[in-house]
Amino acid sequence: MPACPTLRIALPVPLPQLFDYLPPEGSPAPAANDVGRRLRVPFGPRELVGVVESIGQVDDDVPLRAALEWLDPAPLIDGELADSLHWLSRYTHAPLGEVIATALPAPLRRGEALPDTHGWAWELTAAGRDGLAKLRAGTRPQRLAALLEVGAVNEDLLDDQLDDWRSAARALAKRGFAERVDVPALIPQADTRPGPTPNPQQQTAIDALNSCDGFQPFLLDGVTGSGKTEVYLRAISRCLQQGRQALVLVPEIGLTPQMLSRFRNRLGIPVHALHSGLNDNERARVWAAASRGEARVIVGTRSAIFTPLPQAGLIVIDEEHDGSYKQQDGIRYHARDFALVRGKALNIPVVLGSATPSLESLHNARSGRYTHLRLQQRAGDAKPPGVRVFDVRKRPLQDGLSPEVLAGIAQHLKAGSQVLVFKNRRGYAPVLLCHDCGWTAPCKRCSTPLHTTPMTVHGGGRRLQCHHCGARQSVPLACPDCASLALQPQGIGTERLEERLLQLFPDYPVLRIDRGTTTRRDALEQTLATLGEQPGILVGTQILAKGHDLPKLTLVVVVGIDEGLFSADFRASEKLAQQLIQVAGRAGRAERPGEVWLQTHHPDNALLHTLVNGGYHAFAEAELLQREAAGFPPFAHLALMRAEAKQVEQANEFLAAVKQLIPAQSSVERYGPMPAPMPRRAGFQRTQLLLSAEQRRPLHGLLSQLMAQVQALPLARRVRWSLDVDPMDLY
Repeated sequence: MPACPTLRIALPVPLPQLFDYLPPEGSPAPAANDVGRRLRVPFGPRELVGVVESIGQVDDDVPLRAALEWLDPAPLIDGELADSLHWLSRYTHAPLGEVIATALPAPLRRGEALPDTHGWAWELTAAGRDGLAKLRAGTRPQRLAALLEVGAVNEDLLDDQLDDWRSAARALAKRGFAERVDVPALIPQADTRPGPTPNPQQQTAIDALNSCDGFQPFLLDGVTGSGKTEVYLRAISRCLQQGRQALVLVPEIGLTPQMLSRFRNRLGIPVHALHSGLNDNERARVWAAASRGEARVIVGTRSAIFTPLPQAGLIVIDEEHDGSYKQQDGIRYHARDFALVRGKALNIPVVLGSATPSLESLHNARSGRYTHLRLQQRAGDAKPPGVRVFDVRKRPLQDGLSPEVLAGIAQHLKAGSQVLVFKNRRGYAPVLLCHDCGWTAPCKRCSTPLHTTPMTVHGGGRRLQCHHCGARQSVPLACPDCASLALQPQGIGTERLEERLLQLFPDYPVLRIDRGTTTRRDALEQTLATLGEQPGILVGTQILAKGHDLPKLTLVVVVGIDEGLFSADFRASEKLAQQLIQVAGRAGRAERPGEVWLQTHHPDNALLHTLVNGGYHAFAEAELLQREAAGFPPFAHLALMRAEAKQVEQANEFLAAVKQLIPAQSSVERYGPMPAPMPRRAGFQRTQLLLSAEQRRPLHGLLSQLMAQVQALPLARRVRWSLDVDPMDLY
């Protein structure tokens, strides 16, 4: 029976397979150059947008539906990006169609056309050429018309050649002498401004990057304020001189405006932003400009790692240790790790920069997989901040602040400096407590009889909110258990600190920076601009610990670090150490010396002692030895299967069935099913199965066999489940 060529299409559905369709009616037979093109197809009662992955064949008598329409004249996903997305699908064991959908901006996922990124120019009409002599000499319209005599001139070039040319263009257009036309976008030419003279360590790092001609991972391990951004700029400048593109990832949207401004001032070309703070159309335009090679430097957050780079020259991951590079839902990829995969496929260097490198990256550097570049001194005349540990046991505290700390804050403010009070707990207080009977306000959707999840107090004690599921309610007028009126907020959050500091220092601005105050676009940048260089106090969470350069900041006070010292998470010590070093690094970054004061009820804690006396690398050395002894990453490879259901029995039954599918002789160890550290969230009971192997290959070999079998389990349709390869949190 003759075979019929078909289109094998990846669709954004949670099924690990491709789907066969006939070409749209009236289209020619499928060919190899159709691979990577989008089209719209019928899928049950719906219409979906998919991407052609290959050309297949079926017998003529096999009934197939025809695709509805082609959406692209040429492949949209091809070459290196297509190969890398196939790798990501295999590594995360996620359906290829969902991986591709994750990589595309929302308008392209919906089937909209690739945005037009052409430039605009002005040219003379035939009437304009004939009437050129009629224009009065020396007027702005006459000078503009003279510029246009040679042909169409791009608007960007007119900005440099004639002041207020737009009013002249409108005057010519009104007489029919000129018209606006679209032209191919200009590829900007770098015009790098001189920067500060690098110190010897910076120059060594710059030379190492500039001498690299191909794929090589670099770990740029520099103390806070050591000038890592200057090294990035020099490497990007060389990349631009070679006519190539650079992609820079940052962990938070708040860092993007600051870095964009610095990059634009130094590089002298447009620098494109790509993050969730932009609307869908803006993100699609940047993606399209990058795919056409028009965007030369792209700065973005996690999802920017999917940007097409047809002329790639460099990838930079700033603050590579940051947990926000890991996607925690949907396709659970890690942008840093995927950047290394793309860098290898593109044969370009990848720079991982941090003052507190992840233990995985440090291990890779020490094993010789990465080139280790150290910056051990601050740039310019800045000196490392002095660190003091305050024992607050038996000390009177005002909303968590000791008398010595309050006196220190006053002293720095009077000296014209700025102070950062760091508390990684947003809201007014973590718990609402009945002073008479001990009742605490629980989240009804996240609590269990054995595990209470308290709601956080917000709005100065007037509102309750769960930071896990988002549930909100007003504070009850009386205790629901004993009817007492003695309801009191317990603990300290950033709102409460802000309130107290405003009372104690009414003559100085007190600005709070946390998720509640930075939801608006550019809110963080505007808040910091409001403070400027005047003396004042910043109260904030970890948002302020990430790469901000505050030259007037001379004192950092860390309030309430004790809760991070005794976590059950094996990564808790690493996260706390990174957080403390990063926030401490905000102090004394200019000519004024800085101080860091740590308040604690556990001044003899081994972690604090190691960090204060030995620094981050001493901590990392000790922590790596413990990880190796315990068999945790980077000395083991993990995968976590999570299950959620209204009834915990269903979740446990599903994971038990998954565990039974694993061969008894497998070298992969399995732990569970067991309750998640947070056993209930948003009304769903949560359990998990942890898989661990000394080598990556047997773990992925098992998962490849397992996933198809798991999909076929009847229980898989009755629970919500997910697989997280290389989990960052075992929550």
